[in-house]
Amino acid sequence: MIEGGQSWHLERQQGPARRLHGRSVALAGVEADGARTVRVLQVDRPALVLGSSQPESDVDTVAAEAAGVDVVRRRSGGAAVLVDPAAVVWVDLIVPAGDPLWEADVGMAGWWVGDAWAAALDGVGAGPAQVWRGPMQSSAWSARVCFAGVGPGEVLIGSRKVVGISQRRTRGAALFQTAALLTWDPAALLALLHLDAGERAQGLADLERVAVGVGTQRGEALVAALLAALPPL
Repeated sequence: MIEGGQSWHLERQQGPARRLHGRSVALAGVEADGARTVRVLQVDRPALVLGSSQPESDVDTVAAEAAGVDVVRRRSGGAAVLVDPAAVVWVDLIVPAGDPLWEADVGMAGWWVGDAWAAALDGVGAGPAQVWRGPMQSSAWSARVCFAGVGPGEVLIGSRKVVGISQRRTRGAALFQTAALLTWDPAALLALLHLDAGERAQGLADLERVAVGVGTQRGEALVAALLAALPPL
């Protein structure tokens, strides 16, 4: 349990992104025991994580293999995220159906997640952070790059996205997969996508200022601040 609270079951896991994603989408245990669960996950090597419906043709598999980057798919929505232990804090949050945090409206369901992340960012001195409560904001790159668009519940510092959220829902539970940027390097992500030279140059220009990291030194403090900010029962 999270120290100081009785409403969340805390798990910390480390390993390949494929295994961590497989563990997170296994919601049967949560559905059965009705426990809120927070999973702090750390990959042991970088991985390009595709959204649930993103075509594999987006990926330059030769470049990914040469860079030693795994390519995996998550079961929640959105587009590609480059998950690197030095660049991203990855936390999954799961709530069972019927929990006070359960919201049937998918557009509103992640607002509380964004509120917790915003409080954590403010708590470590990275804010002020704001939760996006409007409709999905797409861009020319958002179908391929997660941080190129903004969805409900996601978190901004100024106009730049810092926390991405994707959802997977069953009748018994809702999974919120969240990624908070410590650093933002669009060149590293674009190098793994199947683009010609002109598209890659345009992508660098377009994506440079869509997102922002809060600094690698804040990683552990940010996790601690998020755990402290999660809503109690």
